[in-house]
Amino acid sequence: MSLTNFSNLDFDQIKTTLKAYLRSNSNFTDYDFEGSNLSTILDVLAYNTYITSYNANMVANEVFIDSATLRENVVSLARNIGYTPRSRKASRATVSFFVADLPENISTLTLKKGVVASTTRTFGNQSFVFSILEDITKPVFDNTATFNDIEIYEGSLITSKFTYNSNNPNQKFILPNSGIDTSLLSVEVTSNDIKTKYYLHNNIFDVTKDSRVFFIQEIEDERYELIFGDGVFGAALNDGDEITASYIVSNGSSANGISQFSFAGILNYISTNAPVIVTSGISLLSTGLISSGGEEIESVESIKKYAPRIYSSQNRAITSNDYESLVKNVIYPETESISVFGGEELVPPQYGKVFISIKPRTGDFLPNITKENIKSKLKSYAVAGIVPEILDLKYLNIEVDSKVYYNTNLSSNPNDVLTQIQNNVERYADSTELNKYGARFKYSKFLKIIDESHRSITSNITRISIRRDVRVSLNTFATYSIGFGNRFNINNQSGYNIRSSAFKISGITEQVYISDIPGSNQTTGSIFLFTLPSPTSTTPTIVRRNVGTIDYEQGIININPINITSTEKIVNGQSVIQISATPKSNDVIGLQDLYLQLDSSNSLFEMVIDEVSSGLDPSASNFIVSSSYTNGNLVRL
Repeated sequence: MSLTNFSNLDFDQIKTTLKAYLRSNSNFTDYDFEGSNLSTILDVLAYNTYITSYNANMVANEVFIDSATLRENVVSLARNIGYTPRSRKASRATVSFFVADLPENISTLTLKKGVVASTTRTFGNQSFVFSILEDITKPVFDNTATFNDIEIYEGSLITSKFTYNSNNPNQKFILPNSGIDTSLLSVEVTSNDIKTKYYLHNNIFDVTKDSRVFFIQEIEDERYELIFGDGVFGAALNDGDEITASYIVSNGSSANGISQFSFAGILNYISTNAPVIVTSGISLLSTGLISSGGEEIESVESIKKYAPRIYSSQNRAITSNDYESLVKNVIYPETESISVFGGEELVPPQYGKVFISIKPRTGDFLPNITKENIKSKLKSYAVAGIVPEILDLKYLNIEVDSKVYYNTNLSSNPNDVLTQIQNNVERYADSTELNKYGARFKYSKFLKIIDESHRSITSNITRISIRRDVRVSLNTFATYSIGFGNRFNINNQSGYNIRSSAFKISGITEQVYISDIPGSNQTTGSIFLFTLPSPTSTTPTIVRRNVGTIDYEQGIININPINITSTEKIVNGQSVIQISATPKSNDVIGLQDLYLQLDSSNSLFEMVIDEVSSGLDPSASNFIVSSSYTNGNLVRL
């Protein structure tokens, strides 16, 4: 029923027409219109129109990946363009133990798959179990079996079984659990009593009609469906085939950082054709690598960001975005942050190369074998003639020296204020604004964080510097190029604008330091080595000139071949020289392969009484003035 033209109807006819119209709408079939005036009926009609419009808009929003909000809809839309979201990742650790006093007549001992360890106490108000995927068998020597560096995965090992029925064209193989780590998913198909292992594939490239592969797709409630070949792309299943899927259901990132475990597994050996379970002689578990690498299922925001980019790359790597998307989501999902840039962006340019720097989720550097695997896998995506290079992670550290003024009337204990400042700075240092490639340290925002840390704070004078830790090769001649990605400020025209930690070189017995002398153009300069009677001395002696160059505009220091024999600073077991400079801009960026972070441990916050605000010196005659410019020692202490 449609609404008629009201112009020729009287009041009662209008009411009757509206009532009939609303009753024809299923939303209002039970609405009691008796006694309702025209205004009430029109309100109901307006509400109905609003709800209909709202639902229509919601439906329209959910059919586009950019505007969709429900995970099921976002995942479905991503699936339509060939993107499978990353699953939850189980935290991993390594443990070692031994089993003593075993019987004389046994040669091997087997650790059964499934749960093998548990947390010795609640961790973060939770208890966790760790499992292995396959049985591990070790030889027995002198009545002892040793299990060294066993990799264990947080979560329980679950097995699901299905039987293929060719008479059911709509049969689906859905794993009933959420929280599955798909990288640990194992699938076997038993056909005519013969077990065959099938392998997870992400696309149909290189898949033939005989390939023993399976595919997965995320469905509702963060569960997964197994999909098998049809005889054209992948081997087809036969009627009655039994499918066995084994997988780990984990708690993701909440299990990271565990270092103590107790044994919770099953050990047995075969005696007279029967298994015998071992319950004694088991040593305590010693932890090799503490649990790490656990992460949550890919977020809706991440899916909406990367699905279109993977689709646009069309499984080929041409642009920087292509490399970033393929490495992070296809080739090496353990990537926490990545920077990709072409060789033409370097000075001097290196044409025909693309440089990739990766921060893994665990650790600071990629092992060489991992870098080679990434480069090998990229060959199937990269355009001929483009050579990918994997660069080691380079940290660009920001150090802060801040004088914080406070009103003594609002805080009698400056240490309490200082603690609050340090806590807020730590939170900012750990935030996602930093700790990534392409990040920017926002100076004004940082000042605001300090000012708002406590109501007694009246102002702050904050100076910043940037630092690189240069890993050196000892007892060999080597050249070094240290890029900061930010322009250097020339504080002193006569030199000593950069500072370094102490180190020794062949031919000079004393510890030496690096510094600079600007050239007449004020854009480049030379590097020299000098010594000091003591680290706090201001009377340096230059021992070698022109040992390198400095580009203040590009923020690059180049050191000619030099034989370094030792360094004062050791970081993570590596001999390093720490070099710091004052940036031209207080807003520092992480350029190209530089991973930006705020080093709060090497930052200084000093509380200063604001005598004017505190009423101690209203005329400001004795006000303590703090310099906004860098000064002090010639070297890093």
